[in-house]
Amino acid sequence: MRNLYKYILTTIVFLILISCSKDDTSTNSIPQNELKELTIFHINDPHGQIANFSKIKHIVDQEKEKTNVILVCSGDIFSGNPVVDNHIEKGFPMIDLMNKVGFNISVIGNHEFDYGEDILKDRLNQSQFNWVCANVAMNNTNIPEPDEFKTITINNLKITFLGLVETNGKENDVIPSTHPWRVKNLTFEKYQNVINNFAQVKQSENSDLYIALTHLGESSDINIANNYPYFDLIIGGHSHSKVNTSINNIPIFQAGSYLNYLGKISLKVKNKKVESLDYTLINLNTYQNKDNSIQTLIETYNDTANLDDVIGFSEVYHNRASVGSFYTDALRNEMNVDITFQNTGGIRNDLDEGNILKREIYSIDPFNNGSVTYTMSVAEIKNFLKGSKASIYYSGVSSITQENNTIIIKDQNNQTIDDNTILTIGVNDYIPAVYDTYFTQTPTLLPYTTAETLINYLEHHNTPINYTSINSYFKYQ
Repeated sequence: MRNLYKYILTTIVFLILISCSKDDTSTNSIPQNELKELTIFHINDPHGQIANFSKIKHIVDQEKEKTNVILVCSGDIFSGNPVVDNHIEKGFPMIDLMNKVGFNISVIGNHEFDYGEDILKDRLNQSQFNWVCANVAMNNTNIPEPDEFKTITINNLKITFLGLVETNGKENDVIPSTHPWRVKNLTFEKYQNVINNFAQVKQSENSDLYIALTHLGESSDINIANNYPYFDLIIGGHSHSKVNTSINNIPIFQAGSYLNYLGKISLKVKNKKVESLDYTLINLNTYQNKDNSIQTLIETYNDTANLDDVIGFSEVYHNRASVGSFYTDALRNEMNVDITFQNTGGIRNDLDEGNILKREIYSIDPFNNGSVTYTMSVAEIKNFLKGSKASIYYSGVSSITQENNTIIIKDQNNQTIDDNTILTIGVNDYIPAVYDTYFTQTPTLLPYTTAETLINYLEHHNTPINYTSINSYFKYQ
């Protein structure tokens, strides 16, 4: 993309240089047949979970006493922990901890965009580690442009990382899986359209290793290994998988999610090729040792978050489907509308029996989505459900069902609602942003997020909640 001309020029210069220096026997050059050792530690999809950073610091520091070490992240560092997502500087605890633990590099993940342009700009500026992503252009947003690829030199080793992010966020558009209104000034390309531009990076950078640091998901990593075999390794994220495999002789790794695991890749490199490789997936939840200074910082962030206020009571455990029924019912009551919808992917946690804390609501709904209302006919609602095939929870009607190709919506008295009936609809603003073909009106914007709506409802609703007997799920098949 933006640096392609520079890259081509660098490649030409490199080729000229090597053609003019056939047998460089300079005493300053490092013999290519020297065996070089390296350990790469990697995480992916931590989603704001901070508890195990003190363990990572301890592990990494111990390894640095033995060999060369690089610490990398495969994206999605934000969205999923209210301590991080509702900090006065949204996301900063993750950046602060990653700086202090000693991360070297991260690819941008789709959830890095969740907070919006201004906040992303601040977080990137605060990072003391490198960011890479070859298929995004920040344009005129003042967000720092990540490097398409970055070479890290450690002692006698040169390791180059190419970054790629997924772009499956919206039908008929090329954006990551984030709120479309928060990336409207950025430009993305499918990774397949740019990856060939970087086929010769290992040669032009004269690197010992060339690594794809991706946030694409396991299936896309496999596709890269099969069809774009330029890489010595692929370290991935996005699909929250635990991956340790080799495709087309290219090792592929992924370390689960939520900072439960730390991947350890132990390498021996010779003649710019991997001579040997050992892999360990470290379970951080069972690892006992911690770095005390990082642990103190983690505890400070947790203690100052003020998220342990009791705001309600749950009679029973609610799985995510039951939470969806509660969620939409609370929105409907608080927003004072006829019907509410919630995308199933926006319910990110279950709800335990007993006291309900603020942090639980923010864990269920971590995305800071706004609350909006529309006025639509039942026919328009059916058109949205049928055309989008969205998986949704709902409240305000007794049932939404499908008979052959027909959607039937029945009111609270179990009577079929006519297509011409006009209803007010409450949703989070992610839904109309993604499915804008079906939400063409100008919405009414409410002055609180959907998470704040749930908290307001619970604080003024004294009855214990129990939605386990309600089934309010629909998806057009």
